Amino acid sequence: MKARSKRLILLAVLLFLFVSGFLLSLLEGPVETNVGDLFDFLFHNLHDETLRKIFIDLRLSRALLAFLVGASLSLSGAILQGYFQNPMAGPFVVGVSSGASFGAVLCIYLGLNLRFLGFSLQSAFAFASGFAIVFLVYLLSQRKGIFKMETLLLTGIAAGALASALTSFLIFFKSESYQEAVFWLLGSFRYSDWNQVTAMLPYFLLCFIVAQWLAKDMNLLVQGDDIAQSLGSPVNRVRKTFLVVSTMLAASSVSVSGIIGFIGLVVPHWIRILIGPDHRHLFFFSSLTGGIFLVYSDFIARTLLSPSELPIGIITAAVGAPFFIYLLSQRR
Repeated sequence: MKARSKRLILLAVLLFLFVSGFLLSLLEGPVETNVGDLFDFLFHNLHDETLRKIFIDLRLSRALLAFLVGASLSLSGAILQGYFQNPMAGPFVVGVSSGASFGAVLCIYLGLNLRFLGFSLQSAFAFASGFAIVFLVYLLSQRKGIFKMETLLLTGIAAGALASALTSFLIFFKSESYQEAVFWLLGSFRYSDWNQVTAMLPYFLLCFIVAQWLAKDMNLLVQGDDIAQSLGSPVNRVRKTFLVVSTMLAASSVSVSGIIGFIGLVVPHWIRILIGPDHRHLFFFSSLTGGIFLVYSDFIARTLLSPSELPIGIITAAVGAPFFIYLLSQRR
């Protein structure tokens, strides 16, 4: 089958899953609703405040936020795997996820619970600390002005481990805030609202546009820096841009949902197997698939033990870890 046909079939399947996932998310919740209720709201009672609160303010905002976070994490993973030329790379590798969760838990430990224009201070701390740790990792990775990817990779792993240890230390001394800290360590969309959606959307759109614009350069980078430079790619500038983009995607995601593992690692693998390694298509399909995957994961997290809600990180790990082990066993 031709590559173009594969992409068209995959796109059709993903669009069907996209619509189905959002429909399920709109219909399921603590208040029992059905398709008739949704149809009645959309075409007859659009100004019904109760139905608007249920369908628009609670469920649609949550589904959109889940999609944006999943798309962002998947795109970040696809970028980092190409950046390091390593299929094991993901948002955790450069320390951004662990750094962001440390910032959020530090804010909880300090007892700072302010909100500004609808945004929590924990989210701001998470975003800032995620960026700060990657910036520090980048500085530490340079020796005499020379930057090496291997050093960045190892420094990022070490910094992420240190941030995780500090996070555990803070939780130990603030045990009464354990439940709130779990939100940042295992991920959830329990507190989602439209403010978070509007906060995430510009970051994702900007990063997606930049990634697609530089996708051809990423195709060159995976051939090696020397080859890419000989073919006219400004390697140093492109690498810095991709590092900033992947960090921004991961940090903004963690700042609204907490740490959600395996999406940035596994989803780009799925897409690479299905359509090949061309980043001009890989970035788009990874984003779309990651967003859809997280919408369904959130639906399962909400409904599996209803009325209780599971942390979404449990669902993504339960699906992602076995598949990743399978990949390793098939592609040693």
